[in-house]
Amino acid sequence: MYLSRFSYTPETWARLIENPEDRREAARTYIESVGGKLHGFWYAFGEHDGWNLWEAPDNVSMASVMLAIGAGGALSSYETTVLLSVEETMQALGKAKSVRYRPPGKP
Repeated sequence: MYLSRFSYTPETWARLIENPEDRREAARTYIESVGGKLHGFWYAFGEHDGWNLWEAPDNVSMASVMLAIGAGGALSSYETTVLLSVEETMQALGKAKSVRYRPPGKP
């Protein structure tokens, strides 16, 4: 699962004002092209114009979608966060016991 935050350029907003378009269908097409699924698409007030919740088969597939969207020039910024399930986090907590971490400056 992946959570993306994005902002449109002023030019993109101007085009959408002139010709309003439901961008959920476009987003759904992008993620489905790599075997994924769009779980949500929201617009927001604040630091980011919108948020997407995606499911993709792997990081490379999700990266390819984000690279293609970013190369399109309609966004002024975008960030994607990999989301871990509770089960994945529990597995990571179990594996963390075997990591021999040493804080900086400690012998």
